[in-house]
Amino acid sequence: MNHFELFGLPFQFQLDGSLLATQFRELQRHFHPDNFATASERDRLMAVQKAAQINDAFQTLKNPISRAEYMLSVNGVDIRGEQKTLQDPAFLMQQMELREELEEIPESSDPQSALFDFEQHASTLYKAQLVELEQLLVDENWEVAADAVRKLKFIVKLREEVERLEDSLLD
Repeated sequence: MNHFELFGLPFQFQLDGSLLATQFRELQRHFHPDNFATASERDRLMAVQKAAQINDAFQTLKNPISRAEYMLSVNGVDIRGEQKTLQDPAFLMQQMELREELEEIPESSDPQSALFDFEQHASTLYKAQLVELEQLLVDENWEVAADAVRKLKFIVKLREEVERLEDSLLD
């Protein structure tokens, strides 16, 4: 049983987060190891394993990147933990330029405004990459979707750098 089946959800990237959370709470309630405290050793062990599986599946499905990676792995393209380099020079150049732009923000005349604008741009890139990834997964274009996930990881790291800069500017 895959993670989507476990939660009674369709195998698709677009997910109803509130339904996922509701299903998670219901499964947790039903399979919580405390419910099996007086059961046999075997049943207690199985309850612990099932609870761990439910927690792992929930963590995987609630995060868009891990959800996409999971969908790819189910379809024979396992990129979780890989060290493969992205082979898109234009995208990599864009990322390099964005990081340089981000580094210059603290020295700008209005760093907070510049950072706000930059964050908006990074957020737009993130949303566009999610839309592209979703379409590739719908189309079952697994290898190209794997590259879209790799790109999304770059954008997520960029957004994390924006948050770090924001924290340092506010201190």
